[in-house]
Amino acid sequence: MDIADRRIATVHFSLHDEQGQPITSTHGHAPLVYMHGTGSIMPGLEQALAGRSAGDAFSVTIAPDAGFGPRHEALLQTLPRARLQAGGEVRVGAKLSAQTAKGPLEVTVVAIDGDNVTVDGNHPLAGRTVEARVEVVDVRLATPHEQQFGLG
Repeated sequence: MDIADRRIATVHFSLHDEQGQPITSTHGHAPLVYMHGTGSIMPGLEQALAGRSAGDAFSVTIAPDAGFGPRHEALLQTLPRARLQAGGEVRVGAKLSAQTAKGPLEVTVVAIDGDNVTVDGNHPLAGRTVEARVEVVDVRLATPHEQQFGLG
């Protein structure tokens, strides 16, 4: 059976950066199980998986627009430390929740300069091309419950 819209696919994958360095992997962990065609995974990966079947193994290069999206410089902001409502000490690398006009956004502290803190609301891989190395483990029809409510 081939991967197609509203079918459940089980895949193992690893992501690598432009230099081939590993970013993340499902190997050694549970595989990714998703419903194809619902936009629950990166568009570039979903497109590359269409038509594949159990046992297929391949690599695909995914550009930012089809992956984690482009970087948006407007999501990089320097704020007075006093505006942050962080529990505990603020440090570079800390994840904080920010309230925006579009709702909550997780931001990462990227710099601290005296009383100013610079946060970045971009995904850590935004603007970067990634390579996905993929193995299709299984493809099946979605159950009626999954068709109605999705995976979960």
